[in-house]
Amino acid sequence: MAYQIITDGSCDLGEERAKRAGVRVVPFYVTFDGKAYQKEMEEISVREFYGEMVRHPDRYPQSSLPSVQDYVEAFTPYAQEGKDIICLCITTKFSGSYNSAKTAAGLLEEEYPGIRIQVVDTMVNTVLQGLLVLEAARMQQDGLSFDEAVDAIERIKPTGRIIFTVGNYEYLIHGGRIGKVMGTAASTLGIKPLIMLKEGEIFPTGITRSRKKGMVRLIEQAKAHFEKVGESPDNYRIVVGYGYDYEEAAAFRGQLEASLKAYSNYGKVDIFQIGATIGVHTGPYPIGIGLIKKYKE
Repeated sequence: MAYQIITDGSCDLGEERAKRAGVRVVPFYVTFDGKAYQKEMEEISVREFYGEMVRHPDRYPQSSLPSVQDYVEAFTPYAQEGKDIICLCITTKFSGSYNSAKTAAGLLEEEYPGIRIQVVDTMVNTVLQGLLVLEAARMQQDGLSFDEAVDAIERIKPTGRIIFTVGNYEYLIHGGRIGKVMGTAASTLGIKPLIMLKEGEIFPTGITRSRKKGMVRLIEQAKAHFEKVGESPDNYRIVVGYGYDYEEAAAFRGQLEASLKAYSNYGKVDIFQIGATIGVHTGPYPIGIGLIKKYKE
């Protein structure tokens, strides 16, 4: 039986990329005043979101997860067609999107008893979630069955890493993603944090005095990761993620590609824009590297 791949707005694939992959995206909501919520991509573009942050640095936006009803509305057309569904959601450590999708899946499976809906806690988010979703789409295109695809997704998702830095600590502090004591000290010293996301949680991996040095360190940390796991980058999908400044991201990609060429045959690295779901926590100037092992070398 055919199946449909669905994901939530944390994937940061963008409208065109998701459409090309045949993936349905259920958006998160974002608000700047705590009252009026807009669907990301559908009602407010990522560019507009970051523009608002840059123009009003004293305002801290908030995001809200898709509702059970949002998922019911996303699942229903495919259930009516007799399609099974694989739904890949942001790590449960960051959001309750998975729980909304699970509840909706239960409702739909009662109404359409022949349909299977597998909701996956990806243990990742943002551009890394996007890479996992693209791998799932590749599995589907390669003819993997529903069960084979679910097994392959579970197998590769722990290999995902995001290595990144941000413009300052303020948004991480405000979003409760980093201790206030550490954040206040770091802000006073003017240092830049280096952070890794793995297995659904974020961990500090170092600090630097400047953003340029921070980006060099990120590339060094990516190389060290491949050395640690004993894998070639050629067996991975790799992407640069950025917030507001595309030119900085393009220059960073060039540096990363030059590094990769020294120890692999990796070709062009994609650039994904980090969306509002994660942008509310990182501020307008996150930049980093997402990597995940391909399901098939």
